[in-house]
Amino acid sequence: MPQIFSPRADGRFRLTLLLLVAGLLGAALLAYALARSDRAWAIGQPAPQPIPFSHALHAGNIGLDCRYCHAQVERSGNAGMPSAALCLGCHQQVWMGASILAPLHDSIELGDPIAWASVHRLPGHARFHHGVHVQAGVDCATCHGAVQTMPRTVKVHSMSMGWCLECHRAAAAMVPTANRAPDELGPLGLWHGGVELPPLTRCSTCHR
Repeated sequence: MPQIFSPRADGRFRLTLLLLVAGLLGAALLAYALARSDRAWAIGQPAPQPIPFSHALHAGNIGLDCRYCHAQVERSGNAGMPSAALCLGCHQQVWMGASILAPLHDSIELGDPIAWASVHRLPGHARFHHGVHVQAGVDCATCHGAVQTMPRTVKVHSMSMGWCLECHRAAAAMVPTANRAPDELGPLGLWHGGVELPPLTRCSTCHR
């Protein structure tokens, strides 16, 4: 039977297949790298806010405590955001006529809260409680970075599950077995593959 394709055509076909496979692998690696990049996690990117609030000025230069604006952070899951009334407590005397503060007055007149854009919002399937972390001695900067130096608030960590687990695993390793509650030990504890899972690294701790 005579050969339909010449050796040169066969070689070109093989090269095309090789380049196609290499291209697909390269595209997959590029997609993986982009998905884990700082840009994909919005690290270093300030969120647009109704008022250009500067933590560098308020928390840095003036020295306001985080809890002055985020009053619920020590006892609630949500740290809380400052209301227009709280802001105007100072800005009725300072910069009261500045146009950038117009959203504060609009909020009071319309009875609508200020629509602050969250920089560190987690997905709906993840549960985070600020009060628990603060009471455990976790400093604000551990997750939020040096906010007191930021003219515009930006994310400094991915807040991914892997990033959170690094901290949880380190904290769990610091709690000796003798200090664990009885229901965390023995047959009443949670085991996987013959390994006991400390409460801080269990799925149900953050996903409910």
